[in-house]
Amino acid sequence: MGEPTSTLALDDSWQVAGRRFSSRLIIGTGKYKDYAQNAAAAEAAGAEIVTVALRRINLSDPTQPRLTDFIDPKRYTFLPNTAGCFTAEDALRTLRLAREAGGWSLVKLEVLSDQKTLYPDMIETLAATQVLVKEGFDVMVYCSDDPVFARRLEDAGACAIMPLGAPIGSGLGIQNPVNIRLIVEAARVPVLVDAGVGTASDAAVAMELGCDGVLMNTAIAEAKNPVRMARAMKYAVQAGRDAYLAGRMGKKRYADPSSPLAGLI
Repeated sequence: MGEPTSTLALDDSWQVAGRRFSSRLIIGTGKYKDYAQNAAAAEAAGAEIVTVALRRINLSDPTQPRLTDFIDPKRYTFLPNTAGCFTAEDALRTLRLAREAGGWSLVKLEVLSDQKTLYPDMIETLAATQVLVKEGFDVMVYCSDDPVFARRLEDAGACAIMPLGAPIGSGLGIQNPVNIRLIVEAARVPVLVDAGVGTASDAAVAMELGCDGVLMNTAIAEAKNPVRMARAMKYAVQAGRDAYLAGRMGKKRYADPSSPLAGLI
């Protein structure tokens, strides 16, 4: 969102649904060895938002390790998501329960099409978005990298558009930068790449395209050293954002000398 500027503002925070954040890196809470490692990664990443898969994460059973014992919901914004939902009905039920249980209104919606690709079912996703917005939820929406559907989600009231860079957990990086850029240019709400990031350079590319942030889970959790990778991702997101704001040089077909050729001795 917005055009690159010649200088980086001291306050480069961003907003979603009236909430302001400094960190543009959101991390997940799945696939880690344990909650302690997850908490250390969140610290190293400098994250302020963590996603919570309501169907998979223990938040309430005191007889088992609980996420909230390691990641303080007073320090981090918990973003409940509908991971594992394959119909709009399942997603709606999950988020309604989340609001009743934890009072959450800022949520991440994802409705998947099939187990093999985990690609978003955009018909079901759009239908669920429309209902959730009417019910007062602030909906950040995981979606395909289709600029037309992105616009329809925004028109339906989504507070953030979250196109995939590549299939969930694939680590393939940004496969369609042209579409991501088209979504960014047209959006009036934050755009965050969600899914497919594999390493720090992928995160930097997403930010250089003008995205407002990046959400990732597997790239950190399945790294050989998750905490070190979390730190690398923090720096990559910051570097990519700075590069976007700086305004990169144009690409040229031929060489252009760094020093003037005129007036040579």
